[in-house]
Amino acid sequence: MKKFNTAVCKNRFRQLCLIGLLALLAGCSSLKLSYNHGETLLYWWLNAYVDLDADQKGWVKKDIDTLFQWHRQTQLKEYAQVLAQAQRQLQGNVTQAELLADYADVRSRSQQLLLKAQPELADLARALRPEQIAHLEKKFASNNEDYRKKYLRGDTAKRQKIRFKKAMEQFELVFGGFGREQEELIRRASDARPLDNERWLEERQRRQRNIVNLVQKVQRDKLDKEATMALINKLIKDTFERIEQPEHKAFFDAHNEATAQMVLTVIKTATPAQKNHAAKRLQGWIDDFNALAAEAR
Repeated sequence: MKKFNTAVCKNRFRQLCLIGLLALLAGCSSLKLSYNHGETLLYWWLNAYVDLDADQKGWVKKDIDTLFQWHRQTQLKEYAQVLAQAQRQLQGNVTQAELLADYADVRSRSQQLLLKAQPELADLARALRPEQIAHLEKKFASNNEDYRKKYLRGDTAKRQKIRFKKAMEQFELVFGGFGREQEELIRRASDARPLDNERWLEERQRRQRNIVNLVQKVQRDKLDKEATMALINKLIKDTFERIEQPEHKAFFDAHNEATAQMVLTVIKTATPAQKNHAAKRLQGWIDDFNALAAEAR
């Protein structure tokens, strides 16, 4: 591995590689095909954020390949088990508590992935030049402007409608189409979720500032790898622990609980045919994960 290697993901250092990527893959009908192109997709995504130079591109690709290999060998079997549990829950009487536990499990796995990539993230932070940090800031600003255009325009009713439409796209991917009465029930459950798009924008801007501040400090103070990893470790843990802080816990708890209730509404209103569609969809992803894991041996 060369002196400064890399790996990243959504919101730069906060959501390393596969977090954002797997969310994308979950929306694909052929997860295996998409995952097999994941290294390339992640490389393109990363390059858009920091504008890699000719020398950096070689080690970036190698580090991404290494991270994916680790992920295939150690994580995909567990993902298949998580999906198998979701299959069982669809056919039973799943509770809100079980759905919230599933969410906590996903968060834990996401944090594990970030922590695994700390050495590569530290190398990247130490490698970035001032113009690349400026490029990162511009990319963040562009993303935030897109967010404002999509989610901060219009009145509450319009924002509710946009959020509902986004949720329905995800539900329809798994369950297939829904009838009008079902959509009305799901819409009510969707609208019951706390709506505060300004707050979500503030949260993402806070994460972005923390990332920019971190890489600027690394460059300014010429930190070594160990010191840089310590900063990244703190950033990761602070990000995941934020929802438990007293000043934020009530909002995040209310949002997660209402979201779980919306999912329960979908499951309870789903017809046997829709549940069968969901089971087959999940089985396809389970098979893909198992096959990918087997190929990595």
